[in-house]
Amino acid sequence: MRIVRVDVAGRRKSAESIFVGHVETQTIVDVGRRDLRLIEVHYKDGGRNRLHTHTTDQILVITEGEGIVATSAEEHRVGVGDVAYIPAGEQHWHGAQPGKDMTHLAINGGASKTTIVDRPEAT
Repeated sequence: MRIVRVDVAGRRKSAESIFVGHVETQTIVDVGRRDLRLIEVHYKDGGRNRLHTHTTDQILVITEGEGIVATSAEEHRVGVGDVAYIPAGEQHWHGAQPGKDMTHLAINGGASKTTIVDRPEAT
């Protein structure tokens, strides 16, 4: 058993090409290619990620702020306590609403691969 206390001090600005704007992340649980991975992602001032897919299902648990979870066809506004389920292979993006911050916990399969669908934009 392992107990992890999630603390904002553990967040680090991400330079990953999937993100647009200021985004901070911290890995909470990562057991390699086994089972599950849990990452906290904090989007500042409308930060978001690009349209992408995962090879495993993904669950997002919104823990603070106001955000958007979207596919090419639909867009949902989300807030604290909302949970989004995204099936493997579904093109989607998520992040903070414009001018707002949003934090979520992202739960993925440990062996999940992420593929960016759209071209990188100027950040």
